[in-house]
Amino acid sequence: MAPGEAGGEPIVVYFDDVRLVRDLLGDYDANLAVLEDRLGVEAVVNGNAVALRGPEDACAVAQSVLEQLYGRLAQGETIGVGDVAGAIRHARAATPKEGAEPGAAGPTAQQIRTRKRLITARTPTQSDYLASLDQNDLVFATGPAGTGKTYLAVAFAAACLEAGRCDRIILSRPAVEAGERLGFLPGDMREKVDPYLRPLYDALYDVLAPERVERELAAGVIEIAPLAFMRGRTLSHACVILDEAQNCTAVQLKMFLTRLGENSKMIVTGDPTQVDLPPGKDSGLNEAIEILRGIDEIGHIAFTKADVVRRELVGRIVEAYESAPQNGGRS
Repeated sequence: MAPGEAGGEPIVVYFDDVRLVRDLLGDYDANLAVLEDRLGVEAVVNGNAVALRGPEDACAVAQSVLEQLYGRLAQGETIGVGDVAGAIRHARAATPKEGAEPGAAGPTAQQIRTRKRLITARTPTQSDYLASLDQNDLVFATGPAGTGKTYLAVAFAAACLEAGRCDRIILSRPAVEAGERLGFLPGDMREKVDPYLRPLYDALYDVLAPERVERELAAGVIEIAPLAFMRGRTLSHACVILDEAQNCTAVQLKMFLTRLGENSKMIVTGDPTQVDLPPGKDSGLNEAIEILRGIDEIGHIAFTKADVVRRELVGRIVEAYESAPQNGGRS
């Protein structure tokens, strides 16, 4: 019986620092529980060693995941349940090569580093997304909620700003009500549009120090504005993000895309299944992607329910809605 198989000799993974092993296992061995559940293996810890028993290919993947996560801990990262799940997804996405050990090679998870934190892609599609943002000046990211489209776009823009790759960040959304009636909103312009743009603020504060966000907002280095305020502008030396782009008409989206100036990057995110435009107005997102397909320096990353990283329940909700019969209502 091969090593790792049930009843056979286990695969034993040794680590140098027992303190890091405690972080690797997680509180109450929560990280290890995810590894066992997702891969169908049994893991037994003895000091600085983890013995893996189960199907040979699953044990090889588990070994690769543990070694990758330990390496990240050794570099000063913190590891949680989501990181374990992400490492498993990357390891499983490996394309076996002739003569290669099962599960031994997998795509490297792309990362974004800001002074506040290091963000690691949790799915192969997220890694493709970050690579596309590096390579292209215009990137479309489409897919369901919880796949990290907006968060990673904001994190990428923040990293570009800190590295001097752009002079400013411009974040925009169409001010379209998602089925509710918000009525008259008091206050200045920022206060009026805040309810629509709150998710962008949340991402900013998560990847940059709060005092820096406030300072850059006050100085105009970070600008958050509704889509209507983009008309007539040329956005140069900037990282520009348009969120919820499924709520743009074809005319609005063309207007926004043609704002792209010199030395700028533009990221357009949206979920084509969640259109909140009033009856009689069609979304221009899919049309824009199709029209621009094949043009150099333009990328499109399509996320699916398999890329939902918010939590497993969100993925199951998305899957249930996708498989439910259409009832004439908007999803």
